[in-house]
Amino acid sequence: MQFLRSTIKTQSSSYLINLLLISSSVCIIFLFVSIFLVGSSRTADLFSSSSHDVYAPASLEHIVFGIASNKNSWPKRKEYVKLWWRPEKMRGCVFLESMPSDTDSLSNDNSSLPPVCISEDTSRFRYTYRGGLRSAIRVARVVLETVALNHSDVRWYVFGDDDTVFFPDNLVKTLSKYDHGLWYYIGSNSEVHEQNRYFSFKMAFGGAGFAISAPLAKVLAKIFDSCIERYPHLYGSDARVYSCLAELGISLTREPGFHQFDVRGNLFGLLASHPTTPLASVHHLDHMDPIFPNLTTIKALEHLFEAANVDPGRILQQTVCYDRWFSWTISVSWGYAVQVIGRHMNLPDVLPVQETFQEWKKRNTKPHYTFNSRELHPDPCQRPTIFFLDKVTSGRDGIWTSYRKSYANCSHDMASPRKLDEIRVLSHKLELDLTKLRAPRRHCCDVLPSSTGKVMEIAIRECKEEEPIHMH
Repeated sequence: MQFLRSTIKTQSSSYLINLLLISSSVCIIFLFVSIFLVGSSRTADLFSSSSHDVYAPASLEHIVFGIASNKNSWPKRKEYVKLWWRPEKMRGCVFLESMPSDTDSLSNDNSSLPPVCISEDTSRFRYTYRGGLRSAIRVARVVLETVALNHSDVRWYVFGDDDTVFFPDNLVKTLSKYDHGLWYYIGSNSEVHEQNRYFSFKMAFGGAGFAISAPLAKVLAKIFDSCIERYPHLYGSDARVYSCLAELGISLTREPGFHQFDVRGNLFGLLASHPTTPLASVHHLDHMDPIFPNLTTIKALEHLFEAANVDPGRILQQTVCYDRWFSWTISVSWGYAVQVIGRHMNLPDVLPVQETFQEWKKRNTKPHYTFNSRELHPDPCQRPTIFFLDKVTSGRDGIWTSYRKSYANCSHDMASPRKLDEIRVLSHKLELDLTKLRAPRRHCCDVLPSSTGKVMEIAIRECKEEEPIHMH
C-alpha cells in the first residue's frame, strides 16, 4: 500500500511538472506571438506613416523660398515677385545687403510681398574671379540663411533671383514627383550650349530657380561656409551651391519646366514650343521684348497669369491639329498663342523651337542651343499667322480661351489663314496626377465646324490610346 501511494504521489508530481512545463511553453509562445504581432503592427504603422508622409499631397505651405536681391534692384524687381507671391500660403524671405534708402518702397507693399531679410556680412570670404561681383558670395549664402530661418514642416527649399517668376501651382506639382525625404537638387541648365560648357551641364542655373529637399538643405547649410572657402575663383552664386552639393555626392535632377532664358529679343519661339511638362519658372524677362504685343513686360506677364490661374497645368502646353479642308497645320500653345500654318507640316517638323530670339552674348559663330530649333522663314508672308491670347472664360462646358490675330502684313486669298480674325479654343482643366507627371503625353485637338470664315473653333482633348497626331 505504501508502495502504491508512493507511486501515485510520484506520478502526480510528474503530471504537475509536465502541466507546468506545458503551461510555461504556451505562455512563452503566446508572449512571442504577441511581441511579433505588436512589432509587425508597429512596423506596418511605421511604413504606413512613412508612405503617407512621402506621398501625401505637397502644398505651398511645405516650401520655403529664398529670393536673392539687392537694395538697388528690389524697388523695381519686386513687381515680378508680386505676380506670384501668395502671402497667406508662402514662407520665406527676400535677402538684401541692406535696406533701400527709400523705405517707403517697402512699407507700401508689405502685404503682397515676402518679408525682407538682411544678409550677414561676407567680407571674411575671398573672391578672386577677375571682373566678377563678390556679391555672388552673399547670394550663395542665401541657401544657408534661408535654412537658418528654422521654419517647421518644410519639405523643400526653393531659391531664385528677384526677377525669377515662379508659377506656384506647377512648382508644387513638379516637386510632388519626388520623395522629399531623400536628397534632391532639382533645377535646369541654360538654353545656350556655350553657357553650359563654360559653367557646367550639371549645375542648376540660379535665375531659373532650383529646389533642394529639406534633409539635403540642412546638411548643406552645416558645411556651406567651410565649403565656399575652397571656391573663391568661381564667378557666380549658383556655381558655389553646385560645387558644395557635388562635394556631398549629389547630382542635378533636371526639370525642363525651370527656365533660365539666357537669350535676348523675342521669346515667342521658346514659349510657343514648351515641353510637355508644367511651366515652373521664367527668368530674364526685363532683358527681352514683352511676351504679348502692345503691353509692358509686367502687364504682359499679368495677362499670362490670367490663363495660368485658371488652368496652371495646361499653360503653354502645345497641342497640334490639322484643318483637312484647307490642309492647314494649327499649333495651340494654350493660354499664350495659336499659330496657323497655311500648309501641311508633319508633327516632328512643327515641334522644333523657332529662332525668334538671339543669344545672350553675340558671337561670330552660329549659336548652338540645347534643343532642336528651326530658323524663321526669310519671307514674313511664309511664316505662320499668329493669334495671341485675348481672354479666358470658364463655364459648364469647359474653359474657353480666345486668341486675336496679331497683325496681317501680307495679302491673302480665300484659302489663307490670314482671313481669320479670331480663334476660340475649348478645353477642360488639366488635372495632373503622378502618372501624368511622370509619363506625360501631348494632347490632341479637333477643328470644329464653323458658320463663319472669320472665326475658327478648336477643342482640345486627351488622345485615344492608339491615336497618332497627323493629318487624317
